[in-house]
Amino acid sequence: MILGLTGGMGGGKRTIARLFEEAGYTRIDSDALVRDQLLVLPEIIREIARRFPEVVDKISGCVDRGLLAERVFADAEALVWLENLLHPRLYVLWRERLATDPERRWIVEVPLLFEKGLENWFDFTVCVATSSTNQIARLTERGIPQALAEQRISKQLPLAQKLERADFVLSNDGTPETLQMQVARLAASLKNAR
Repeated sequence: MILGLTGGMGGGKRTIARLFEEAGYTRIDSDALVRDQLLVLPEIIREIARRFPEVVDKISGCVDRGLLAERVFADAEALVWLENLLHPRLYVLWRERLATDPERRWIVEVPLLFEKGLENWFDFTVCVATSSTNQIARLTERGIPQALAEQRISKQLPLAQKLERADFVLSNDGTPETLQMQVARLAASLKNAR
């Protein structure tokens, strides 16, 4: 079984994915794959350096992800360009991982699941619901300025639409224990689903 986990930025996808891991699922963190496997590839760095020379450090040759995010979230065309560069390669990484054990239970963190029409990749979709106040607070705690956090959130499908399209919704506005109980209940209810 493959679950696609989505929600707004700062909603708690990572926390929920870890809870599913504790319930026996194998996690695929799309952001980590982009960060650790794609943004280090020489061909990706070359393409990014051509478009945004200022975001690639001249000495280390590494992409400054924060600066890259500032550039692309301020320019819709640049964001589409970057997604077109990275997403096809990301999907290849997913396929490779999922093919290693088709019988395993997987949870895949997919921030843009509905935006990119990826519903058919998954047996079920799970969306994290949280208030916009909590989203902004969590993002600013991570060091993202409020204006930039709001700008990034505005680039995603409104959370209400994601919630409407998801097979299951988990609320992340309560206590950690409440969230853990929700995940445990959902994992148990899916135990025999196919």
